[in-house]
Amino acid sequence: MDKLEKGISSESDVRMVMGKPETVWEDEDGTRALQYPKGPEGVRTWEFVIDKSGTLKDYKQLLTQESFARIKPGMTRDEVRRLLGKPRTVVQYKLKNEEAWDWRYQAGTDHRFFNVHFDITSGRVTQTSSQDANNNS
Repeated sequence: MDKLEKGISSESDVRMVMGKPETVWEDEDGTRALQYPKGPEGVRTWEFVIDKSGTLKDYKQLLTQESFARIKPGMTRDEVRRLLGKPRTVVQYKLKNEEAWDWRYQAGTDHRFFNVHFDITSGRVTQTSSQDANNNS
């Protein structure tokens, strides 16, 4: 990524270095966000923001405590996916009417899982949780 410069590199430069994005989000103002999850065992999801002129505006790691703190009860699946990128796994617990998504991330030197729990019927977040990745593989 040291080959990419904010304000100078183009979207094609990003794609040349990073490859095809897993997801591309397009905002109303013409800005595009290219997401690159490095899973399922990876601990990073990169997002590159391309302005409407096609220039790299910014890039960041999505799987951070700051991003996790933005996930609130009532959010939709799309809102969560936009903030965190593609989940590592999606599991349904039909008897509980719950769907759980998880992302593997790094906290210091430890690997952990961040989990988002959804009500299956409404598709809305009910809670979040996290756990040590070494206790659950």
